[in-house]
Amino acid sequence: MAKLSIKGLALSFGISWSILMILLGIAAMFGWGEGMLACMSTLYIGYQATVFGIIIGAAWGFIDGAIFGAIVAFFYNKFAA
Repeated sequence: MAKLSIKGLALSFGISWSILMILLGIAAMFGWGEGMLACMSTLYIGYQATVFGIIIGAAWGFIDGAIFGAIVAFFYNKFAA
């Protein structure tokens, strides 16, 4: 059985989650998804519907997604063996 690349999956999840945080921030700037952004801002300090807040949210999203992706790949490799 093939193993997953921990680095590859961590980067994929991190990039994907940071893009989603950017899109949510942009949508909230136009009045859509404000409740979701308010919920996410309780987890990600500094995440707001501003340009600087979106950058902060993207950074938090990348870190959070990368950690989650690495954990998923690690456990997959352990259990698939």
